[in-house]
Amino acid sequence: MIRVLALLLAIATPAMADTVPEPGTYRGEPYRAPVPATLSGAEVIDADAAIALQRQGRAAFIDVLPRTTRPEGLPEGTIWHEKLHQTIPGSVWLWNTGYQALSAAEEARLRTGLDRLRQDDPGRPLVFFCRPDCWMSWNAARRAIEWGYQPVLWFPGGADAWAEAGGPALVTAEPVDP
Repeated sequence: MIRVLALLLAIATPAMADTVPEPGTYRGEPYRAPVPATLSGAEVIDADAAIALQRQGRAAFIDVLPRTTRPEGLPEGTIWHEKLHQTIPGSVWLWNTGYQALSAAEEARLRTGLDRLRQDDPGRPLVFFCRPDCWMSWNAARRAIEWGYQPVLWFPGGADAWAEAGGPALVTAEPVDP
């Protein structure tokens, strides 16, 4: 009997450990950590659904991955190039908009970006993504829901899952400024 209980616990424990509850508020650091399987008020989609939506051309894809900034303290005259960011074709890179707390500029970038994406179609679905196990897209999608945007879709696999599923090749992102 004890062996059976131990076996059942061994089988059930990994599944339970992978279950991440939705927090009551935005998630802070570390942002690269297991995410919940749900987001209240949003539809959670996988790579196949994301690829199908992109092919239909009706949904707006929003990449919220942070932007690499020039390191502080580089000697004067040092040449520095921002790292290229690869994203889903046709998406808009609203960088740094998935943090737990947004600066005024980050909040403006997100609100302005979402409004622009929906100015011709107020019911256009908004698909938020970044990378797997990244809370940035969860936070940004939750914020959009709280601001009254609908429908909101969350693609937790992000650009990595897109590429693995054989979606159209990732493209170099251009950061959006309001």
